[in-house]
Amino acid sequence: MIRGGIQSRLRMLAAMLAAAYLLSACGSSGGLDASAPSAAPANYAASVPSGAQLSNGSVAAYRLGSGDKLSVNVFGEADLSGEFLVGDDGRVDLPLIGAVQARGQTVTQFQNAVVARYSGGYLKDPKVSVSVLNYRPFFIQGEVGKGGEYPYKAGLTVQDAVAIAGGYTYRANTGKAFVRRAGQDREVEVQTNQRVAINPGDIIRIPERFF
Repeated sequence: MIRGGIQSRLRMLAAMLAAAYLLSACGSSGGLDASAPSAAPANYAASVPSGAQLSNGSVAAYRLGSGDKLSVNVFGEADLSGEFLVGDDGRVDLPLIGAVQARGQTVTQFQNAVVARYSGGYLKDPKVSVSVLNYRPFFIQGEVGKGGEYPYKAGLTVQDAVAIAGGYTYRANTGKAFVRRAGQDREVEVQTNQRVAINPGDIIRIPERFF
């Protein structure tokens, strides 16, 4: 019994010494520092988006409207392909199938609608591609040199629109503008010291300042 008790104490002592050694080793090598960031997983870079390639007003999100000029290409059917305008009624008149609704649709949605119409007894498995050649114009009014309708260009901002319209008049409030988005009923006030994007069909109003 005495020998067994001694052996038990020896095993316990050995375990304690081993634990103390391990703790000492961790301390000398830096151990696990809670303040240090953990390493990123190997596939971390692939899982992080590279940045939004599409923004408000991008081709993918853009909604067609009256005045947009489209290129419609029906593969292998030159007589059905060409350039077409979205009319005042929001539709595009195409060969054989007639008017197809475009206003309020994305390019992809309109393209799918054209495919569906040509598939309905006209063509077998039609291949159709649609792109926007010219966007509908934007409008600017109020205290600018020459208000009116101007061609839209990609990346247009309020500041760009003012410059295109001849700059501010001496009465203009240059600190703000009002923008009514295409298809909306109310204006939104924006600050001109920020880069505010303009979309096709938008209406910009530059207010008069109060002296």
